[in-house]
Amino acid sequence: MKPLTEQEIRAAFVNCTKGEAKRLHIPRDLAEQPWDDLDFLGWRDPQAPDRAYLAAESDGRAVAVALRSSGAASWQARRSICSLCVTTHTGGVSLLVAPLAGKAGKQGNSVGAYMCSDLACSLYVRGKRETGTRLHESLTVEEKIRRTVANVAGFVAKVTASPA
Repeated sequence: MKPLTEQEIRAAFVNCTKGEAKRLHIPRDLAEQPWDDLDFLGWRDPQAPDRAYLAAESDGRAVAVALRSSGAASWQARRSICSLCVTTHTGGVSLLVAPLAGKAGKQGNSVGAYMCSDLACSLYVRGKRETGTRLHESLTVEEKIRRTVANVAGFVAKVTASPA
């Protein structure tokens, strides 16, 4: 992924107001992010644990999405699978919900997906972060990366889609 600046990330949000994008917490360590190993930048808000954010490339431009998660629940201790990178976790997957962009989001419409709670999908796919046990897959790392990129693009497309 191409390294992004704080200004690029803030300008890329599609499902919150400019004021909300200006106030949300961007990681302070952007320069230290492993950009070459990232398919998207994902982070949790340290001030609000129920908020998370995802920034990815779509059609050659940065697109960022604000997400919300439910509070920790007892069912989250079960083994679950991330819908973006297909990594299994015990208690490390959360349902993250994004308001839709535009008028639909203002009306309360949203889309959700089960994602790695720490949004480190890119690192799990590349074997740079471990979950403990991993399901065996016959895909190469490059194929897993392509699948993750496609899944992220699909999720972002759902957030930005205009109703017909």
